[in-house]
Amino acid sequence: MAKGTITIADVAKASGVSKSAVSYALNGKPGVSEETRDKVLKLARSMGWKPNSAAKSLSDACTRSIGVVLMVADAEDFGSGMFGMDCLAGLSKAMDPRDYSIVLRMTAGGAAAACRIYEDWIASGKVDAHLIMGVELGDPRLALFREHPEAKALFISQREITSGLPTLYSSDDEGARMVVRYLHGLGHRNIARIAGPEEYVHTLARDNATADECSKLGMRCTTLHGKYMAETGERLCNAILDFGHRPTAIVCDTDITAVGALHTALARGISVPEDLSIVAWDDSAACVSATPALTALHRDVRAIGLKAGKMLLRMIDGETVGDEPEPPYRLVERASTGPVA
Repeated sequence: MAKGTITIADVAKASGVSKSAVSYALNGKPGVSEETRDKVLKLARSMGWKPNSAAKSLSDACTRSIGVVLMVADAEDFGSGMFGMDCLAGLSKAMDPRDYSIVLRMTAGGAAAACRIYEDWIASGKVDAHLIMGVELGDPRLALFREHPEAKALFISQREITSGLPTLYSSDDEGARMVVRYLHGLGHRNIARIAGPEEYVHTLARDNATADECSKLGMRCTTLHGKYMAETGERLCNAILDFGHRPTAIVCDTDITAVGALHTALARGISVPEDLSIVAWDDSAACVSATPALTALHRDVRAIGLKAGKMLLRMIDGETVGDEPEPPYRLVERASTGPVA
């Protein structure tokens, strides 16, 4: 790898190619065309670059680490969502017996910023494999890892969008249909959703499946989107409760927004579940400790992290890994839902 006063970033800027491409070119690794390799090498030499064999040896070594970038709304939002933390707990359980570590980065810059971090990790060889969560529509990380098939990466996403990339996928569409059928069975015909950000692929899958199942059952559904934060649940619940034709049930895309919605409804004197039923996704301790306890579409997030870790270790060991399903959703009925009065 380039050392001395000349860095990969210097050569990348001068050559107009990515830092990962420069790293592959300078280290003689596959992943770039011969034309690009020649261009980078000539420019690097003209800038005074000289290979450092000790550094190159270090970059080729196993780091015994997995890289994860968490995307958050802002710096204060770190840790407010349950999914990422529980997933990392499961991932750690898989890593520990092999003495692997998790290299964790946080960014409030969205998928583009996360992509730059992964690109740096690919270029530097800082981690042995990568775990990608929170995949968005048009996510640049999909293109990045398609361009670098030699980089070991696992996506937690819908396999329809990650086509060709190793994916641990969930049945978000079937989960959404399960909730709609459950509420229909309780007599609900007018429901609302406090959904996640529209740019997430899983949000689109849930939106489409909910709308389709409601149409089949003759139900009405209004969907509002927002960040995965308690204040989002409070704000959007207030908006829903102000509707002229108030829904009899609210489905929240995560436990954090469900708790916010529950607090808002109770503060307004609305009885749960007598006047309003509330359902959460990603069942967690927050759902059990709420009063009343929240009915939830249970997703064993720690088991997801554990399975992701095992898949990544198989990839590191040289095994070809394709698409594999998460543990299935199951509905856990608690005190926050009931029949329409």
